[in-house]
Amino acid sequence: MSGVEEGDLIARVEGAVGVIRLNRPKALNAVTLEMFRDIDKALDRFEADAAVAVILLEGAGERGLCAGGDIRTLWESSKVNGDLGKILWREEYILNARIKKFPKPYVAFMDGIVMGGGVGLSAHASHRVVTDRTKLAMPEVGLGFFPDVGGTYLLSHSPGEIGTYFGLTGQTMSGPDAIHAKFADWVVPAVKLPELRNVLTKLRPDATAAEVSMIINSFATGETAGPVSAKEPIIDPLFGFDRMEDIVAALKRDGSEFALATLKTLGEKSPRGMVVTLKLLRLARMASSLEECLVREYRAALEVFRSDDFREGVRAAVIDKDRNPTWSPPRIEDVTPQMLAPYFAEIGADELKFN
Repeated sequence: MSGVEEGDLIARVEGAVGVIRLNRPKALNAVTLEMFRDIDKALDRFEADAAVAVILLEGAGERGLCAGGDIRTLWESSKVNGDLGKILWREEYILNARIKKFPKPYVAFMDGIVMGGGVGLSAHASHRVVTDRTKLAMPEVGLGFFPDVGGTYLLSHSPGEIGTYFGLTGQTMSGPDAIHAKFADWVVPAVKLPELRNVLTKLRPDATAAEVSMIINSFATGETAGPVSAKEPIIDPLFGFDRMEDIVAALKRDGSEFALATLKTLGEKSPRGMVVTLKLLRLARMASSLEECLVREYRAALEVFRSDDFREGVRAAVIDKDRNPTWSPPRIEDVTPQMLAPYFAEIGADELKFN
């Protein structure tokens, strides 16, 4: 197990806290397959340790908790028809579900940048702390992908159409916006995190979830809504459709500054990614559990992994950084039911299964 300071993941007990620290600050703590495996092992250890009252997830460095999964490595595997996507996403999604059901309080410090895979490790936690520096986003549609790691479950449970808006545009949530969207529970000023952390380490081993909540609450600002939340009366009627064409048409009809800026943002995203995302979000609204959404996301993710759009999106954003992807197909109206079908088809022996 990675227990040394130099490892990509640090897992150790500090007082009553089982600390899990993502430790790749130069890569903004992007998570690798090995790190997911080490987190799982750490959770095994902390769950069995009677002296550990609370789990704490945090990120090394000043920039944020986690910028997401290690996209470059996935891109390289996708290019050669490798199987990293199948292996990594299976283990990651099973871990996401485990975090949601973890029997001990699981506190996530969602400070700074929290994106993609970082959301999966934190937003399913029982105690989710954002700060005045939080920049949380699910920007996957810009990579020819969709909000995974249970993102479709989380976004579909946001109030009104805020989740649809964030999922399709990839726009950033502030800490208070993340509270409104139900991705987090408390805003704590970043300067107070060390003190909060110190108080948690001094808990009794049998401390309850309610006690942990009371402690965090004593540090919290009480904020529950941010700048995007204030736009919900505008967002709801524009994004309350089940077809991308209808959302685009509504934005064009509206013609406001907000609508035009949103159209420009959507125009940069993968048409196929947006159509898949919207369908997954609507299916997630009817889902009975996070696991049901993860099973569906896994099917769609394997199809994305095989797609030119994923390779092209990552190339434009991460590899060449020219920010000029050529999407296939180039227009929303060219995404056919035949193209969509494989993203939602059952996959037999490869189906995602939970322990």
